[in-house]
Amino acid sequence: MFNFPCDFPIKVMGKSSPDFDRLVVEIIRRHCGDITEGAVSSRTSKGGNYLSVTVNIQAQSREQLDNLYQELSGHEQVTMVL
Repeated sequence: MFNFPCDFPIKVMGKSSPDFDRLVVEIIRRHCGDITEGAVSSRTSKGGNYLSVTVNIQAQSREQLDNLYQELSGHEQVTMVL
């Protein structure tokens, strides 16, 4: 159970592409507004085929997180959301 508002990390994985991290940040901004500097980190898989992007947000409600997860997981370039 979460006490909102709270800090919340979202990890999004997909095929490695030059604009994948930008796509993830754009979707998150639609639901969360501005993202603080240093809140985004990314890591390429060992083989270089996949990219994971972690964004630390200030979650305001369960509904906000549900809507965010739904949009991220429904995007064709996203493989997994944690």
